[in-house]
Amino acid sequence: MPGALPYSAKLKTPFAVLGIRTAGGAVTGVEYLPTSERAQTPADAIAERACRQLERYLADPHFQFTVPLAPKGTVFRRRVWDALTTIPVGESRTYGEIARKLATAPRAIGGACGANPIALVIPCHRVIGSQGALGGFMGVTDGDPIEIKRWLLTHEGYRFGR
Repeated sequence: MPGALPYSAKLKTPFAVLGIRTAGGAVTGVEYLPTSERAQTPADAIAERACRQLERYLADPHFQFTVPLAPKGTVFRRRVWDALTTIPVGESRTYGEIARKLATAPRAIGGACGANPIALVIPCHRVIGSQGALGGFMGVTDGDPIEIKRWLLTHEGYRFGR
């Protein structure tokens, strides 16, 4: 969805600039942008609320988001995204575990994770490969996106290799 609509805010973080999109009183998108992007003051109350809550998460990974979300996607993808929000902070689930829970295939879970329009708040970073590998993230299997995933998991207290 990059470029689809202007951002309602851009928030600088240690790992990326978060591009926040809002519409109809809800967050419709959070995207990872390059750290070279400039911050942008929130344009509306929901963007302001999202920024404050993201800042609280950065200070305390156990913070629970309450900002209204309106992710656009198929019924299946929304079911997957709902399942992701149940993964506790500091824990992970494999694509296969989520697939078994939703009676589908791991590859379909990976596709839904890759299409997640509200990054971080809908925690697709908590989904890993079956052998503990970080797997893909934002459709990439190495480089900067994987470092963002590693940063988020470390921030949340995830213990690698257990």
